[in-house]
Amino acid sequence: MSSIQLNLSVEVSSKGLYIPRVTPVPRILTEAPAEETLTDHNAKMFGSPKERLDFYRREIQYETSILANRTDAYLAAQSFLLIAFASCMSNLNPEWGKLFTLAVPPFLALLGLLSSLNAWPGIRAAYDIIDHWHFKQSELLRSEPLMGLAYDESPLFSEMESTHKGYRKSLLFSVRTPWIFATFWVLLGTYAVYIQVTNPGA
Repeated sequence: MSSIQLNLSVEVSSKGLYIPRVTPVPRILTEAPAEETLTDHNAKMFGSPKERLDFYRREIQYETSILANRTDAYLAAQSFLLIAFASCMSNLNPEWGKLFTLAVPPFLALLGLLSSLNAWPGIRAAYDIIDHWHFKQSELLRSEPLMGLAYDESPLFSEMESTHKGYRKSLLFSVRTPWIFATFWVLLGTYAVYIQVTNPGA
């Protein structure tokens, strides 16, 4: 690749005046411009639009599986806490049963609340990453007209998958569950203390 470089020189006329003279000098460029380098880098890194779409969809599937695993583990922990809570509330020991049901069930309710608040950041982080890759996918389909046509005509895909309404509804259960259980544990712990202190059945 070559370009023209201007060489500035001065010559003296017959009247003793200095006259500048510009002479074009060929120059060889050894490095490609930054824009071409960036384009080549993107092509080598991401490949074709089809490969980028496949990459986005693999990331979405991977993060969705992580979110599902975190939700399953959280629900399993909450189930064990709920069983333990019900078992403690049914303690009928005449000597220490009342004191036991006054102390342990509220403690379990507090543990359930703390575990819900602790599970929320991980679930929310996975949701945000899924949202990011869905956005990248929709922007790719919007910026590549041919990809968009193939995407719309293929029976394996639908426009519903790349819109916010489509995938967000499928993730609402995982996102809302920690807050639902947190509210549940607050109400349950409050009720457990209330019935032990006031003894409404007496």
